[in-house]
Amino acid sequence: MTLKLSTRQEQLLQSLRAAKAELSGQDLHALLRSSSTPMGLATVYRHLRQLQQWGLVRCRHLPSGEALFAPTERDDHHLTCVDCGSTQRLPHCPVHDLAVPTGELQGFLPLFHTLEFYGLCAACQQRQGRPPIPTGGQPPV
Repeated sequence: MTLKLSTRQEQLLQSLRAAKAELSGQDLHALLRSSSTPMGLATVYRHLRQLQQWGLVRCRHLPSGEALFAPTERDDHHLTCVDCGSTQRLPHCPVHDLAVPTGELQGFLPLFHTLEFYGLCAACQQRQGRPPIPTGGQPPV
């Protein structure tokens, strides 16, 4: 099946591909507002949802509730602090080659995956007076 993207969907996808980092719907709206074919915020979100349903765009939600979008070919995963919201990109995907056994899919069509770790960054741990976690070790119980 070949997807036929609308001009606006293609414009959104190209904007995400050109960005160095994930973008929120608001960021995309602001970026496209100054283009030759601006679109409303509701239209941005509607097209992002369609692109996500087609497996071309992924979305991740920050602890603040903000949704960030990126093209699925950018296999980025993150460590996110639930206190200050800082995010650190993982250098590689630890589950890239992991596959769900076909027998367990029950007709489900996987389009993309996300992997997020939520916790406390070093600065928030220190501010909260938590003991430091040894590198490569497990958090204290």
